[in-house]
Amino acid sequence: MIGIELIGLAVLGILILLFFYYVPFLLWISAKVSGVNISLIQLFLMRIRKVPPHTIVACMIEAHKADIQEVQRDGLEAHYLAGGHIERVVHALVSASKANIDLTFKMATAIDLAGRDVFQAVQMSVNPKVIDTPPVAAVAKDGIQLIAKARVTVRANIKQLVGGAGEETILARVGEGIVSSIGSSVSHKSVLENPDSISKLVLKKGLDAGTAFEILSIDIADIDIGKNIGAQLQMDQAEADKNIAQAKAEERRAMAVSLEQEMKAKSQEMRAKVIEAEAEVPKAMAEAFRSGNLGIMDYYKMKNIEADTSMRDSIAKPTSGSPKKEK
Repeated sequence: MIGIELIGLAVLGILILLFFYYVPFLLWISAKVSGVNISLIQLFLMRIRKVPPHTIVACMIEAHKADIQEVQRDGLEAHYLAGGHIERVVHALVSASKANIDLTFKMATAIDLAGRDVFQAVQMSVNPKVIDTPPVAAVAKDGIQLIAKARVTVRANIKQLVGGAGEETILARVGEGIVSSIGSSVSHKSVLENPDSISKLVLKKGLDAGTAFEILSIDIADIDIGKNIGAQLQMDQAEADKNIAQAKAEERRAMAVSLEQEMKAKSQEMRAKVIEAEAEVPKAMAEAFRSGNLGIMDYYKMKNIEADTSMRDSIAKPTSGSPKKEK
């Protein structure tokens, strides 16, 4: 009998726990005391739909105390089932209401479902955020490289959080503006003397268009002098011109050597032909003697002419060791 009574008590205890789990009576009392109108049946149906009633009721109580009438149970359940963060949304709505920021429940849920932290966005609207840009290198017109670092003060633009670009776009646009500003400067000295000219020029370009932020100010934190890019480019150009000139000179030298070798080959070929022709002269003379076309006297006369020509050539050539004439 005792065992049956214990089993009965255990079953009764389980039933009571199941009843209070699916019908959170104490949570209903807490909602009623806080002024939130919700029924036990609705809390029970939340359990069936796998929606945490404690979270929904807590959000409704917070919104009711902040006098935000547009936060309703159906909207909270729908946003939770869609994968949103209802607590973060309600916190953002309360903060926006206290800061007089125009933020509706529909807009807050859309921002949350877009993957952005809507509560952090509201806080950034009240307390602007400072973004440090990485070092940006740019070259002025005089060829001197400058390396600048900037601090961008931004405030969240609630209306542009859905579909607006993030911090990376802001940094990229600011970097592009710094490069353009320094690149249009005549001298790097003018940039060093007036660094605020960079921020003024960059702010005029409206870099926050299409982004989720509003740029409040751009302050140049530091400017360092880098390399003399102009001189380096001139040195590289001179080195390239020298290499080109050397290559062309080597090409001309090779062509000259080739032409000289070709001329030598032609000269040797002509000399060979002359020697070959001279070798035919005795044969022709012998043939002339045999045929009677050349007599002995003609032969001697020809020899005398050759001797006379050789003597004149030797007289005409100056000797290297000839003494100088006295004055």
